[in-house]
Amino acid sequence: MEQEIRPAKFQALFREHYPVVLRKIAQLIGDRAAAEDLTQDVFLRLYRNPPEDLDRVGPWLHRVLTRIVYDHYRKTGRQSNLAEKQLLQAMSEEQAHPSNETAVIQNWEREVVRNVLNKLSERDRSALLMKEKGYSHAEIAEALQVNPKIVGTLLMRASNRLKKNLLSEEVMES
Repeated sequence: MEQEIRPAKFQALFREHYPVVLRKIAQLIGDRAAAEDLTQDVFLRLYRNPPEDLDRVGPWLHRVLTRIVYDHYRKTGRQSNLAEKQLLQAMSEEQAHPSNETAVIQNWEREVVRNVLNKLSERDRSALLMKEKGYSHAEIAEALQVNPKIVGTLLMRASNRLKKNLLSEEVMES
């Protein structure tokens, strides 16, 4: 059942959460103007399709902002994580000017990596992306709303899941 949010309640939630959402998005993408646009998208989603429990809107906003930032990276064509960047770098070192066959293989490999990334949990994708972008463990912990002490373990497990999924994807494609 779709819930409607009253304008006064929305304004109160907006005033309370806007600075935090904007700061998190700006940290993730590094572009203040784009962060403001994406923050508007987050609050537009809140207005159009609010969560059932408005008292727990913070975690809901975090999930939405994570999805919106991920979509932003996908739309802008940025490298979405370390594995994809390493794969692209290795391919560019091997062939500065690829043949048609090599280009097809490279496109296929990129697609495999993207598919595997999409199979990871949102938290794993976000953690790997932020680590690749140079964020500290403390910044990753804040953005993901987890204890900073577990970020190293979270990153290691996310990386292992990525590797495992890449290997199983390669076996299935062979």
